[in-house]
Amino acid sequence: MLGKLTIDALPFYSGVAMAGALTVVCGALGVVAIITWLGRWRFLWSEWLTSLDHKKIGIMYVILALIMLVRGVVDALMIRTQQAFAFEPHGYLPPDHFDQIFTSHATIMMFFVAMPFVLGLFSIVIPQQIGARRVAFPFMNSAGLWLTVSGATLVMISLVVGRFSTAYWTAYPPQSGMQFSPDVGVDYWIWAVLLSSVGSILAGISFLVTIVKRRAPGMRLMMMPLFTWTALCASILIIFAYPSLIVAAALLGLDRHLGTQFFAGSDGVLNYISLFWIWGHPHVYILILPACGIYSEVVATFSGRRLFGYKSLVYSMVAITGLSLVVWLHHFYTIGSGADVNAFFGRAAPLIAVPTIVTIVCWSLTIYLGQVKFSVPMLFTLGFIVTFLVGGITGFLFAVIPPSIHDTTFRVAHFHNLLIPGALFGYFAGYQYWFPKAFGFRLEEKWGRRAFWCWIVGFCLAFMPLYILGFMGMPQRLNRSDVADWQPYLIVAQAGVLFIVCGVTFLAIQIAVSIRDRKALAASSNDPWNGRTLEWATASPPATYNFAAVPHVQGIDPWWTLKQAGTLDHRSARFHDIIMPGKSSAGIMLGAMSFVFAFAMIWQIWWLAAAGGLGIFAAVLSQTFHDHAGQRIPASEVEAIESRRGVSPALGREART
Repeated sequence: MLGKLTIDALPFYSGVAMAGALTVVCGALGVVAIITWLGRWRFLWSEWLTSLDHKKIGIMYVILALIMLVRGVVDALMIRTQQAFAFEPHGYLPPDHFDQIFTSHATIMMFFVAMPFVLGLFSIVIPQQIGARRVAFPFMNSAGLWLTVSGATLVMISLVVGRFSTAYWTAYPPQSGMQFSPDVGVDYWIWAVLLSSVGSILAGISFLVTIVKRRAPGMRLMMMPLFTWTALCASILIIFAYPSLIVAAALLGLDRHLGTQFFAGSDGVLNYISLFWIWGHPHVYILILPACGIYSEVVATFSGRRLFGYKSLVYSMVAITGLSLVVWLHHFYTIGSGADVNAFFGRAAPLIAVPTIVTIVCWSLTIYLGQVKFSVPMLFTLGFIVTFLVGGITGFLFAVIPPSIHDTTFRVAHFHNLLIPGALFGYFAGYQYWFPKAFGFRLEEKWGRRAFWCWIVGFCLAFMPLYILGFMGMPQRLNRSDVADWQPYLIVAQAGVLFIVCGVTFLAIQIAVSIRDRKALAASSNDPWNGRTLEWATASPPATYNFAAVPHVQGIDPWWTLKQAGTLDHRSARFHDIIMPGKSSAGIMLGAMSFVFAFAMIWQIWWLAAAGGLGIFAAVLSQTFHDHAGQRIPASEVEAIESRRGVSPALGREART
């Protein structure tokens, strides 16, 4: 009746694993108990979990990212602690458990921290930046969130029931095949990746159509904010790249359970690796491009001037998008593709550095020509510029230094050197920058600065020693060593992770202090940073409909232009009824049933899988009957809301329903 699920699935194999399982269970029960004690279940269900408001969906995405960030950083601390103190003795983690943590850390950071952060910021900001009242497909946006949540839940529950994959986050066969991974760990990885990937594609389609079809009147493509441009580019990459990963994961599952041989033999392994990196290389830019858009907005706002070289920045983002799709084969120069193929990809790969350099030059000139305010978002931006250059330079070293470094910690350092400053720092900058827009009060600066310095110091200490260890020949993914010369560097790297843990802790303290002092930190206006783009023309936090009157755009930085021209019209506007998407429980039910179905398939509980499959069908079917349903907000209510919020309606023409 319970398939392969037995009492042996509980984590009795390790005291550390049992402690992790108890932490997850107690944390979940604690959240349930607090919500029950406060009596907020009905409010949570009606106002948040079933909401189709893009802003609330975006906030839930970011909350998921922050929760999973804590888990990912704890995994990193466990990895570095094991490596730092497992000199000759085996350390505190058995090899199998170490491999699980190594795999879960990378999987969580790539799929359940970075992507939810990106999609969350898109969902909060993009419709407001382009003058739209909602996303093009509200249900798809909701479904994308809850499918991602279901995938993250699978990763978390693998701590409690069963084990996670030991085949690393790339899951290369034959290590991920039944012969070497007969337990359910790889199945957890496959289903978590499948659910989050489908969710990402749904969100990507929604944002692409929103940007193309729902821009405010007058906003041509070359008038869009840079963050919107990077969202457009990233959405295109999501739609083109993620199907390859879905195919690879699905075929790997068929090989494991139906005996197919899609990835059997050396040719099959190369097929899997090719499919994986057709997704994997663009995915790096899916994560970095939005951060570049955030840096562009932050630099312009806190330098007090229009971005230097706006068109150059746009063309650079588009060039990076195109090149990211045609450089994936540079991972496989040794597989015998032929001289012509290798020459093409060999020439294309370094070209991507050119538009990257252009973007950094444009930001630097904007800063140089402006009057910089060193707020927390700007600090993360400056930290990115300095540290990202190191990562770029080390990337060139792979082409000129003997290949002995290619499977060492040098690669680990380079990869993190690109993604932590290039992506995560950007998300932190955007999170700090748009927080008052989402909640109506700023985050406390003192704790934000402390978090920034901990992240910078921690990053340098955690990864710069890995470059040196790579030159010394230390392999990546090593759980213990007997080389005495490596240990001082590993101990420094472990100390760096402790600084990063402090950085995460300070971010949590910052939220708590800011909520406590929210009255003192309340934004003095709807535009606390003296912003330049349309999202700062709405209330903070915005009404459900964002704009009472759809704005008409004339030129780049329309909000800044209106403020500088002094043409804001505070006279009464003519309001109209507004139709907005209603609430829908189909999204959360789809996510819940997808989790049930995936969990049942992992453990081969066929009756539960059938129930989950029927639940998925019912959730999708129910939404088809409510696809055009919405809630009408009367003009009188719109007028009352706008008068209370003190927002100038004069940006817009006559409001459309």
